[in-house]
Amino acid sequence: MRNQQQASADNAIVIGGGVVGLCCALELQRRGLRTTIVVPADDRAAASWGNAGHIAVEQVEPLASRATVLSFPRRLFWRGGPVSLPLGQISAWLPFALRLLGSTGTRRFERGKAALTTLLEPALPAWRRTLADAGAADLLLEDGHFVVWESQASAAAGRAHWISADTGTTTIRDATADELARIAALTRQPLAGGIRFDGSGQIADLPELGRALRARFAALDGAWHSGKVSSLSVADGAARLVCDDGTAMTAGAILVAAGAASGGLMAGVGTAVPIIHERGYHIQAASSAWPATMPPVVFEDRAMIVTRFRSGLRAASFVEFGGPHARPDPRKWERLAQHAEALGLPFDAAPSRWTGARPTLPDYLPAIGRSTAADNLFYAFGHQHLGLTLAAVTGELAGALITGAAPAVALAPFDLTRFRR
Repeated sequence: MRNQQQASADNAIVIGGGVVGLCCALELQRRGLRTTIVVPADDRAAASWGNAGHIAVEQVEPLASRATVLSFPRRLFWRGGPVSLPLGQISAWLPFALRLLGSTGTRRFERGKAALTTLLEPALPAWRRTLADAGAADLLLEDGHFVVWESQASAAAGRAHWISADTGTTTIRDATADELARIAALTRQPLAGGIRFDGSGQIADLPELGRALRARFAALDGAWHSGKVSSLSVADGAARLVCDDGTAMTAGAILVAAGAASGGLMAGVGTAVPIIHERGYHIQAASSAWPATMPPVVFEDRAMIVTRFRSGLRAASFVEFGGPHARPDPRKWERLAQHAEALGLPFDAAPSRWTGARPTLPDYLPAIGRSTAADNLFYAFGHQHLGLTLAAVTGELAGALITGAAPAVALAPFDLTRFRR
């Protein structure tokens, strides 16, 4: 077994090269820690690069709510909805579902909303700082987003829901006639109504974001180790890891930021994490007539968001609960293609396909904190649908925590010990 890196007060290892891991590693390197990112050679399936690019600061209400649970029956995939509970994966999603139900009580929901609000309020400013530091400020677009409906009934119900919801720092207004006409001109399906959120944002292109963050990390002399972590353990009071190439590593700080794979890693140090792989799907056209200036559009009747990136047009959807080894369901891509065809969206005849797993915990709050298993072990994962949104602020918080500074946000609500109660 090769030993590549020894523990030192001024070095750190980040397990995971997704957007959360990259932002954390950048912050640690900026704070003076010699940081190594450990990531598999091929991480293209990471949810960081397959999402809709939406900076969703309006989503302050956790999805672990009674309203969400009550909506599940009519939103099931076999009924045309976006929620999939494959029978073959029941051993994975049933225990998770029971924990989710336990998180939906009024008091827990309100505490969760308050905690999530403290993360979402500084999310956009953190992205401004991160991207300015990386010389890529143009990747952050702060032009809001649209939600539209195709029937009068769904428009009335949807508008009433959003107007009454807590949407954090964003504001909502009715889409103007001109705005609706712009969207309608891109579809063949008449629109019955729409609203526009102001204060939300978008990343102009996810591949460019990844390149910009990696380039900045390299410019700060950050290091990479290409390999999959095969084990994480504790010896003599300190965490250490072993990669699949036999390399053993430790550091003054090890941060687990491996997305949906984080639960398996934490199990190695005796910490049970009730995380589930919540898979999403997208299709993407390499080029498109969809205007580059159009903000993301949510076709809420179809539970689908359409985003114009510099690299093409993407339609994303679905919430599929399962285990890490579940096979992709081609019917999800076919459903997306059918929606695109029904709307007349300008997709290629054979768009590219992607699926990847969001790391989701039963209360729909992330896990950010210090492990009780070892003083040098930290974690930042479980961001569910908000990984991109919260990546930059999570990086700043993890950087403060690891270097002994006071985090700008109270981290107690995100500590993994909450699942022991």
